Amino acid sequence: MAVTMTLAARTGAAFQVPRGGTLRVINTYGSQVVDTWAVARQEPQHGLSMAHTRAVLGRLVVKAGDELVDDRRRPVLHIAEDTSPGVHDTLIPACDPVRYRQLGHTGHHDNCSDNYHRALADSGLPDLLIPVPVPLNLFMNVPVNSDGDIVFSAPVSRPGDSVLLRALADVVVVLSAGHPPGQRRSPAAEGRGGPDHGRPGQAHRRAVMNRETGSDAAATRRRTAGPPPHPWRDRS
Repeated sequence: MAVTMTLAARTGAAFQVPRGGTLRVINTYGSQVVDTWAVARQEPQHGLSMAHTRAVLGRLVVKAGDELVDDRRRPVLHIAEDTSPGVHDTLIPACDPVRYRQLGHTGHHDNCSDNYHRALADSGLPDLLIPVPVPLNLFMNVPVNSDGDIVFSAPVSRPGDSVLLRALADVVVVLSAGHPPGQRRSPAAEGRGGPDHGRPGQAHRRAVMNRETGSDAAATRRRTAGPPPHPWRDRS
């Protein structure tokens, strides 16, 4: 049985996923970045760690078949399937109020760090991981150049692409639909930074999550009304 929900732009949600359960993240329009965390249900002081995962895998990128580990190097998530081109990020921290102030935004701006705290609180799980762990940024495209520079580039995922995550332990998976700032010039400047980021703007992206109690159950998709505005057009 698959339970489907749509995660709107600038929002987050938490899902209790038992060991062996699966969660499918569908990129509805292809341009959505989804910040992804996993926190141990019984020991919420431990959770998915991108630093430890990179050390275990021996590379910066994750791909289908990989086991992702927590801060104790214990497997917590398995990438069971990836229908996207396989471009995801493990380096960039979740956006936060300070980041948006640095980008020139004044006043409140929704952000993935606050979404993480709010979703975890709604789940009833203690919020013990401080600071917010670096998430697995599904569908985020941040290539590393040969000189070591990182480049914030537009996602290469396509509408309907999805990633199926299988829990290797009892976890609470937290997802936040990223909302990068608007971009006024080059689409190679993803909204969390880069030399040509433009001003913070409004995101027009949605992600569809399917929590599957079986293994490899076919994901259902709920159609949302109409396509979003152009994902790289400035809306500030």
